[in-house]
Amino acid sequence: MKTLDEFVVLFAEQFFRTEPATIKADTVFHDLEQWSSLTALSVIAMVDDEFGVTISGNDLHNAVTVEDVYKCIITKL
Repeated sequence: MKTLDEFVVLFAEQFFRTEPATIKADTVFHDLEQWSSLTALSVIAMVDDEFGVTISGNDLHNAVTVEDVYKCIITKL
């Protein structure tokens, strides 16, 4: 199982033209200029590949921070 820190790195890699170090566990990802529906789909695909679980667009919509997304994934494992 991946740690929160490992997840943050994977999450940050889904953003085009964003310095990964700028994204932390407490980042409100919806506020990032690069957040888009395409990024959301990339995150959903990454979660499926890395964790073997499915999160929905609603899961992402209801999450505020990157850590919230991680916690959502953990509840589905």
